[in-house]
Amino acid sequence: MVLKAPSLPLTEKCHHYTRLQDVPWDIQKYWKGRHKIFSNYNDGINLTDDAWFGVTPEPVARRIAEDIWMPETTTVVDMFAGAGGNTIAFALTGYYGRVIGIERDADTLACAQENARISGVPEGAITWVHGDCFVVLKELRAELNLSPAEGTIEPLDPSTTVLFASPPWGGVSYTSQAVYDLSKMEPYNLQSLHEACHPLPHALYLPRTSDLQQLADILPPRAKTKLLDENTEGSAPSIKVVQYCMHGFSKALVAYYPAVESLAGAT
Repeated sequence: MVLKAPSLPLTEKCHHYTRLQDVPWDIQKYWKGRHKIFSNYNDGINLTDDAWFGVTPEPVARRIAEDIWMPETTTVVDMFAGAGGNTIAFALTGYYGRVIGIERDADTLACAQENARISGVPEGAITWVHGDCFVVLKELRAELNLSPAEGTIEPLDPSTTVLFASPPWGGVSYTSQAVYDLSKMEPYNLQSLHEACHPLPHALYLPRTSDLQQLADILPPRAKTKLLDENTEGSAPSIKVVQYCMHGFSKALVAYYPAVESLAGAT
């Protein structure tokens, strides 16, 4: 059973910086763009120092929340909720009956919960989970036939669930590579992410220079065969890759992988 996270208190690692001189040097450039990350930053948005590196800018998060939705989708799972940027955007669309945000760091999760409140997300609209997303996701998928106990989360229905993963990219080394090798992304490479999500539909938020061939090749042969069989024109399986830009510059790309229903029971 997966437990819902309680409301966590902000800690000494949760900061709402108001002066540049108080901001650690390595995140000052992110702080200068704080209103692009959270337009309501001045209302008391909190982040841990590490969270600044991974927050999706608000306009991009909102667009992703629109793009990932499908008519049959009632549940979206944010596997790496961080300080809440994407999770909040999902909740504010009103498209999803359930929004689940998973975060393994308690300090960061406390920030996300506070940021959701400040951003006007209705109480209870987000189900927060404190834990490792790979473990949590595996349990939620394995418990489909179990009735949730009080304080636990209802298992996922694969037919109505979409997954979103914005993992750490392993530092800033990707900026020096013309084409980023996703097999070397740390601590989770493309293969491990895809294996955790497959065969559910999922979207992966990745560096803008990610190797497009690797994104296509990650589908296992039998998944490609299934997708080809469903494509009346017999063309290659459709994996949508979108570059998300702000002020003419790409911030990241998202690879949207479809569900492969015939593999729903595969491991």
